[in-house]
Amino acid sequence: MGIRNYLIEGVSGTGKTTVAEELQRRGYHVLHGDRELVYRGDPKTGEPVDEPAHESEMDKVVWQQEHQLWDMDKVKSVIADHSNAISFFCGGSRNFPRFIDLLDGVFVLDVDLDTLKRRLAGRPEDEFGGRPVEQELVARLHATKEDIPKGDVVIDATAPLERVVDEILEKCKLGQRFLGSNHIRRPRQVCRTTCG
Repeated sequence: MGIRNYLIEGVSGTGKTTVAEELQRRGYHVLHGDRELVYRGDPKTGEPVDEPAHESEMDKVVWQQEHQLWDMDKVKSVIADHSNAISFFCGGSRNFPRFIDLLDGVFVLDVDLDTLKRRLAGRPEDEFGGRPVEQELVARLHATKEDIPKGDVVIDATAPLERVVDEILEKCKLGQRFLGSNHIRRPRQVCRTTCG
């Protein structure tokens, strides 16, 4: 994927897809994890699982969220491919702890609750976060931050898109690994290539 690899995370409605599309427009290599890597699996083993019958719509939405994984073989393969100077994984995965140490950094997009609710209210019902039950789950995840990497670079995604992307790219230009203190850093070759 890239000599340097970054994850852009955040709850639904914080702007991951929009940021990814702007990075692509600017010529960066982007992998839309929620489209290209996703499957439903056991969060502990990674084994694919069939979705069970659910007692309620909320049970279904929570189960789907908790079992949204990215294919580890594909993640590792893309990271091992150094044909791009820099690459961005964008999206949400419940198995990020299994690959986060392979990355050079993580950006967590964050917005206030009012902005989040306004963005989700504008989504069609066939897109995650467009239905009231999904909006309820997203609001809970926003409050608890329970499925977001902790201790990483938080980006205020209420700013204009250009400023959000500029901030991400500026952090990349620093040329340092900035995974949070709760992550083990693995040794990497020094790269003289920057985002700009």
